[in-house]
Amino acid sequence: MTADPAKGDDATPRVVLVTGATSGIGLALARELAAAGDHLALLARSKEPLDRTASECRTAGAASVTTFAADVADGAAVEAAVRDVERRQGPIDVVVQSAGVAAYGRFEDVPPEVFDGVLATNVLGTANVVRAVLPGMRDRNDGRIVLIGSVVGALAVPEMSAYAVSKWAIRSLARHLQIENRDRSGVHITLVTPGGIDTPIYPQAATYNGHVGKPPPPIYAPETVAHRIVQSLNRPPKRLDVGITNAVMALGFALLPSLYDAIVTPLFNLVTKERENVPPTSGNVLRPNAALNALRGRHPGLTNLRRR
Repeated sequence: MTADPAKGDDATPRVVLVTGATSGIGLALARELAAAGDHLALLARSKEPLDRTASECRTAGAASVTTFAADVADGAAVEAAVRDVERRQGPIDVVVQSAGVAAYGRFEDVPPEVFDGVLATNVLGTANVVRAVLPGMRDRNDGRIVLIGSVVGALAVPEMSAYAVSKWAIRSLARHLQIENRDRSGVHITLVTPGGIDTPIYPQAATYNGHVGKPPPPIYAPETVAHRIVQSLNRPPKRLDVGITNAVMALGFALLPSLYDAIVTPLFNLVTKERENVPPTSGNVLRPNAALNALRGRHPGLTNLRRR
């Protein structure tokens, strides 16, 4: 196989597990890794989109593809999937936990089961994935764990409490994992913090404020995030930011909280809401909505940092 710059001098196909592999960043990753000739294990909740993604990846050049219709919130199902990957494709070299859901609405307006559902997928799901792969990586002293966080994991934003709390938790978990695995020089944990990314998470989100959300500017393509992740695997950073305004927003939140609080609500309402009269809906939080799975959302004219 032709050497891939993301792999350094070693062109041996990696075994890569991607969760949330049928939409958004997960789908973009599956396609890029397939083009690099890797062995792919794809996990998502719905079988038909998984089958379509697997077919695309085989055509694109993946060394092999296995699929698992499972919910990351189901720890037993995740554990079974990982053991199956190891039997079929060998030890997992890289896992990217990109499965995630979101909810909009004031805290008191979001039903408890929806709030809990966001945390179950985003936080407990992340813990389940890490729990299933980390012991083997530690035993081999080799492996990459990539967790998809968000710029809101370092901010507070109105009417997104469940999602923001979940991303704060993922950021915390990533740091704890980095500290606890300092004794394994070959095990790397990377937290990816995307800014505004044009994925279907916005039209798929639970909504209890009458609006459909949209990504804040500057908006990037999911392929940009995927490409940055793949390019980072040879020398994994502890944190990978995708968004030129991320640091500015986080700094303003930390250093100027009163000013941040005064401007964030009107600014958030202006730039992150579609002006639509949307009835309350749990979106895809409690059950998948495969019809809305896609690579991108509906906000063209993206800033795309992709470089070949």
